[in-house]
Amino acid sequence: MMTADEVLDASGLNCPEPVMMLHNSVRGLEAGALLKVIATDPSTRRDIPKFCLFLGHELVEQQEQDGTFLYWIRKKIDA
Repeated sequence: MMTADEVLDASGLNCPEPVMMLHNSVRGLEAGALLKVIATDPSTRRDIPKFCLFLGHELVEQQEQDGTFLYWIRKKIDA
């Protein structure tokens, strides 16, 4: 299991709140830091990968466990 630098628990929140919270959390991280996101909204399966692709962060891993969606996101390292 990967060790995250920070954890964002967006359980119980619906679109667009998880991605808005993710945006704020990522902004506060050091470059290269790993953020674990916990969500229960199925739309995050679409929204979080798009968020990472659009902003250049790495979606290291995603899992689903009993209706809970887990994401590990590495903040991009600015050139």
